[in-house]
Amino acid sequence: MTQYTVERLGHQGDGIVAGPLYVSGVLPGEVITGEVVKDRIVNPSIITPSEHRVKAPCSHARSCGGCNLQHASDEFVADFKKSVILKALKTRGIDTDIVASDTSSANSRRRAVFSVRRTKKGAMAGFHVKASDTVIPVPNCTILRPALKDAVPLLEELTVLGGSRKGEIRFTVTETRTGLDILAQGGKPAEGMFQAQLAQIAARPGVARLTWDDELIATVEMPMVDFDGALVTPPPGTFLQATEEGQNALISAVTDTIAGANHVADLFAGCGTFSLPAARNAEVHAFEGEKVMIDSLLNGWRRAKGLKMVKADARDLFRRPLMPDELNRFDAIIIDPPRAGAEAQIIEIAKSTVETIAMVSCNPVSFARDAEILINAGYQMKNLRMIDQFRWSSHVEISAAFHR
Repeated sequence: MTQYTVERLGHQGDGIVAGPLYVSGVLPGEVITGEVVKDRIVNPSIITPSEHRVKAPCSHARSCGGCNLQHASDEFVADFKKSVILKALKTRGIDTDIVASDTSSANSRRRAVFSVRRTKKGAMAGFHVKASDTVIPVPNCTILRPALKDAVPLLEELTVLGGSRKGEIRFTVTETRTGLDILAQGGKPAEGMFQAQLAQIAARPGVARLTWDDELIATVEMPMVDFDGALVTPPPGTFLQATEEGQNALISAVTDTIAGANHVADLFAGCGTFSLPAARNAEVHAFEGEKVMIDSLLNGWRRAKGLKMVKADARDLFRRPLMPDELNRFDAIIIDPPRAGAEAQIIEIAKSTVETIAMVSCNPVSFARDAEILINAGYQMKNLRMIDQFRWSSHVEISAAFHR
């Protein structure tokens, strides 16, 4: 068979050989063979392995689609992710260095989405096989916290009761301070006797709240997450930082950046990850598109002690970004947009007189675009940090400070 040499990895972790052809599970410099299907090499065999190749720590690595870099050493993965960030910035003409990096430990992920299907004998919960709708169990998963893995039998029981043989139920499960917060999507309607059965299951030890599609089944205890000492009940299934370690590293980076500010705007605030820690030393005005998140944020602020004033408004910052005259009331801005970035809002920030911006991003490409806008407007980027909450995947998060 034809032999190929892997030239590099793309930003999503796939190997690239001349052509270009793409191949999973390889490393730069490796010589491989395999069958070419369209633009991919499938089922590759490694003829000459890289010095950075290691035995995958997870027994599910070859089949599970959740992690795609378990075959690489920790040092290689860290260097690869740094190179993705720096290359995205260099493409925009920005030369800089990463001053620090934080990698979450194994078995630290507190939130996961399980896929569960009915079987002839019951149900099977797990993750999808790579590039497939097939679900496989992952009892030895190396990223999930133990409480999430322990929830699998309960998810399977719920699926036997409320799933179809043809469909799939998606369970978003979050470990909180008070127990598991479970959101099920894709099952049969929660009506009659079935609703009563769900309520009985929700009453079991370890479950804080169970929501079935849009129906709140039961709240045994209010699920609580800790944002630097401020406890918040998030909406069912809402976005949270994947690990508590990663969350705390980001909070530290953000609060360091805005130190000394008296009036802070938090844009794309979610349910208060940065707003509430920032309120220890500054008055905060939070803006978020979803009102349910704003309600959670404000309820958390009311429960907390020792925080300064926090105001919050539901506002679509993509369609209606804050204008310069609104922004100029603040000493500092925190901004943590979705993967697409926040180009419309960043353009308005660039027109403002705000001195300090703490920016967080989960996408190096959109981050680089937004950073270029700020730099061209007279801001200087400092303290670029990599926060790796997705230890064996190609995903990575970034924080940076911008000062006029």
